[in-house]
Amino acid sequence: MPSPVDLRSILPVDLPLVERLWQLYRHDLSEFRGTLPDDSGMFTRGRLPTYLQDPASSGYIICQDTRPVGFAFVSGSESQPLRICEFFVVRAARGSGVGRLAARQLLAKHTGRWEIPFQEENPAAARFWRRLAAEVCPTGYREERRAVPGKPHIPPDTWLLLTEPRRTVVAPSG
Repeated sequence: MPSPVDLRSILPVDLPLVERLWQLYRHDLSEFRGTLPDDSGMFTRGRLPTYLQDPASSGYIICQDTRPVGFAFVSGSESQPLRICEFFVVRAARGSGVGRLAARQLLAKHTGRWEIPFQEENPAAARFWRRLAAEVCPTGYREERRAVPGKPHIPPDTWLLLTEPRRTVVAPSG
């Protein structure tokens, strides 16, 4: 049984924490995308500033036993469909059920149609999201392959489209 998992909204005071977790996230993605850190040893901030400033985005810190173990960013909170833009759990917490519980809480926080993109070249992410989609949308979900805008050298992303997600409320553990 995983330890208690909770999502808490990112506050301005959390910015240094989110930026540190973002570096771990970008490091993990570098395995699949071949990106390298800059001359100072830092990975690019990419879309992080947009997520933090966009009123149509919601950001959450994933906590296990009150300790930060990841983050999630959702867009589309002002218009449908909702989209999981980024979802990250530190390696030490993976495989323990933390990500699954956090993702279910995330889907329960925002009702509506969902799009969940991921890269097929990350097999753990592909398994995770397909398993979760089957759990929360037992009547089925659709998959699409979509090119990454402005990046023709990168393989297309897979997008899961959940059109009838189950509306079960998942309360935080603990």
